[in-house]
Amino acid sequence: MRIRTLFFLTFAISIGAALADLSIGQSYALKFVDVDGNTQSTADGRITVLVLTNKAGFSKARMVGERVPDRCLANPAYRMITVVKFAKHSAPVQKFFTVVARGRLDKEAAILKERYAARKIEKDARRDVFAVTDFGGVIASQLQSEQSAFRVFVFGRKGELLRRWDDVPTTEQLAEALK
Repeated sequence: MRIRTLFFLTFAISIGAALADLSIGQSYALKFVDVDGNTQSTADGRITVLVLTNKAGFSKARMVGERVPDRCLANPAYRMITVVKFAKHSAPVQKFFTVVARGRLDKEAAILKERYAARKIEKDARRDVFAVTDFGGVIASQLQSEQSAFRVFVFGRKGELLRRWDDVPTTEQLAEALK
């Protein structure tokens, strides 16, 4: 009877650890390729706001972007990456969704360009917006967020998790995390 209890406890602890969220302060050097074909990493020397969403959460992702402090705009030390979760699809369907995502990113860059113009920033805003398509939840799994429809993470320069939210953080919360 004790062996069964020990086995069950070991199994339960293992499952609990597997389902646990990423831990604040721990480093996570996650790498992925964005829709433009560039490799992005959470540990490449920049502070990264990473938004994990599905198609229904685009408006929330935009709200996060709007709440990024002005001091971070066009600053190479900061960036925001939106990871969009999709179900598994065939290669042709993945290519189609990637093209659509690239077009949507162009629209987001146009909105950011207006914010740049208001602050007299003379830089191509499209170079400062990043999106990643996550087919089948591969990246969501790395973020231990398979079941989450929306999450926001802030990673430090070496990939250390600074903050995490399950909804859109306030302007003040995001500014504090990006200090």
